[in-house]
Amino acid sequence: MHVADDSPITLELADAAATAALAARLAHVLQPGLTIWLQGDLGAGKTTLVRELLHALGHRGRVKSPSYTLLEQYQAAGLNLRHFDLYRFRDADEWEAAGFRDEFDGCNICLIEWPEKARQLLPQADFAIRFEMLPNGRRVTLSANTTTGKQCLGKLQN
Repeated sequence: MHVADDSPITLELADAAATAALAARLAHVLQPGLTIWLQGDLGAGKTTLVRELLHALGHRGRVKSPSYTLLEQYQAAGLNLRHFDLYRFRDADEWEAAGFRDEFDGCNICLIEWPEKARQLLPQADFAIRFEMLPNGRRVTLSANTTTGKQCLGKLQN
């Protein structure tokens, strides 16, 4: 299996269709146990990418932002996905009380918005997706941090 170098992948997404196309490509490289950080300002497209990713995996139900619950759980295409939104996350006690540590079990795919709010509690991201708003669309930068992340992003480039 080809392992990509450490160079990030940068893409410009002109519209919602481009975001859906990226999500469809990501759906084909996901594997159990991945931790993916989603970073960017409010409204940058993090939740939209997760919604499109779940739809690309065949999920037909509603995909809502876990802004208040902090976590939504999904099953699609034989994968267990955990969508965290830590924007309103407060402290380590909340993390422990909710049992979030147990979600990082090597089987679940964990997609985490606002990871910087709990950086000291989270496992290292296999890869991170940073969103930047542009006058027309978005720029996303995907960077790998682990061998597994490099393998996934290498497949994405093919």
